[in-house]
Formats: sequence, structure tokens, C-alpha cells
Amino acid sequence: MKWRRWALAAAAVVVASSGCATVAPWQRSALADRHMQWDRHADRATLRRHVLAVREGAAPVEAGGGSACGCD
Repeated sequence: MKWRRWALAAAAVVVASSGCATVAPWQRSALADRHMQWDRHADRATLRRHVLAVREGAAPVEAGGGSACGCD
């Protein structure tokens, strides 16, 4: 019975560690593709960001800090 626990623990470690991998620079573009994103509706999210940016008027939603008036 004890060896089954060890075998199960070893299998869990192998499965968990196989998900960690180093991504080569030439593979990053494939992972950055919109089809690989977590968001199921990436097109809707892009449209929503655009609508929010237009409503905001001053800066895109993702923009960091800046001047309060929106001018540079």
C-alpha cells in the first residue's frame, strides 16, 4: 500500500513538472496569437476596450499615469 502512495506521488510530480517549460524567443509569437489567449471572446474584449477608450476620451484604458488634462 505504501508503494502505491509513492508511485502516485511520483506520477503527480512528473505530471505537474511537465507543464513548466522554457519558451524560446522564436516560439513566443505563436503563443501571443489571439487564438492562444485565455479570453474566449478576444474580439469582444478588444471592442469593449475600444468603446471604453472612446468614452473616456483622454487616454486608452491600458494607459498608465499621465497628465490630468490628457495633453502631453
